[in-house]
Amino acid sequence: MKAQAIPESKSTALIGEHAPPRSFLARFQRWEWMLVALILLDILINVRLSPFFLDARNLSRTSSDFMEIGLMMLPMVFIIITGNIDLSVASNMGMSASFMGLLHNQGVNIWVAALAGLLLGTLGGFLNGYLVARVKLPALVVTLGTYAFYRGIAYGFLGDQAARGYPKEFTYLGQGRVFDSLIPFSVALFIVLAILFGLVLHRTTFGRYLYAIGNNENATLYSGVPVAKIKFIIYTLSGFMAALAGLILAARFGSTRPDIGTGLELSVITAVVLGGVDINGGKGTMLGAVLSLFLIGLMRFGMGLLNIQGQVQGIVVGLLLILSILLPGVAQQISSTRNMQWHGRSVLAALGVLAVFILFFLFFFWSRAPVIAGG
Repeated sequence: MKAQAIPESKSTALIGEHAPPRSFLARFQRWEWMLVALILLDILINVRLSPFFLDARNLSRTSSDFMEIGLMMLPMVFIIITGNIDLSVASNMGMSASFMGLLHNQGVNIWVAALAGLLLGTLGGFLNGYLVARVKLPALVVTLGTYAFYRGIAYGFLGDQAARGYPKEFTYLGQGRVFDSLIPFSVALFIVLAILFGLVLHRTTFGRYLYAIGNNENATLYSGVPVAKIKFIIYTLSGFMAALAGLILAARFGSTRPDIGTGLELSVITAVVLGGVDINGGKGTMLGAVLSLFLIGLMRFGMGLLNIQGQVQGIVVGLLLILSILLPGVAQQISSTRNMQWHGRSVLAALGVLAVFILFFLFFFWSRAPVIAGG
């Protein structure tokens, strides 16, 4: 059966090459500006609560603490924009790092072991891509299965043991500073890769194809776009980045355990969705995802300074995930409303989000109250 071509005007709208010009006010209603406002608000609150928050060394140290999440987040933006998901990234991270640790324990050169870990992680992403793109299984089911499968392999590699004794030239990846400055190597690496991924997403045909798949996969397929190949590429890329994040996390800790990175998939997905990437696909920016990553990192840093328990921090991240789904939709409704005339549904949605937002901050301050009182 011959594929039917999409009319040029419809194809152009689908890929999004010629978006209508935005007014000056509309630009400041973008979700990215709201994230900037939240970051500033978080900084103001934390400065009032802790005199150590703006310490340059503390900020340098904490920025490296969530760069592994950032590295896995970059390809996750691609995947979610296409309307798919990858729940196995943290397990792939653990599998790759554990394989490297196993080889290192057996006397293999650390760089050869690291390369083997990267190849194994890429193979893990390759398997996900094959099952999703070629076998056409649902991404949620596939990656939920490999989520358990890859973690099990990690335990098979190391058992209940840990790999240690990494040489200093390797631990530099997670602990080193660029030119003896306060900028961690992992942060510099993330910035370079974020710019690269952002250019691919927003300045290339490949990036436009990602948006097209997320908006209407069938129409994109019939227009001649190799949908299966693109899915295959982004899942393989996700596996490679998960493995890279695993190596950097192992270098930062100076050791590897099979449970390394457990639970980080929630933080990765939260950062992407909070950044304004539509969980259903077709919308979002790399800048928004990067801003949300730093928002989450600064919040965790602030809570850590006041000894807020990890369980409470997990609840806060969960609330952020809920807000990340609610707020972008409301922001989009507000931005698309002409002449600032709100419809009743938009008003109710905005009030609902505002109520959740207020409850979130009440819980935030309540969780800090015992520590503040004790100080």
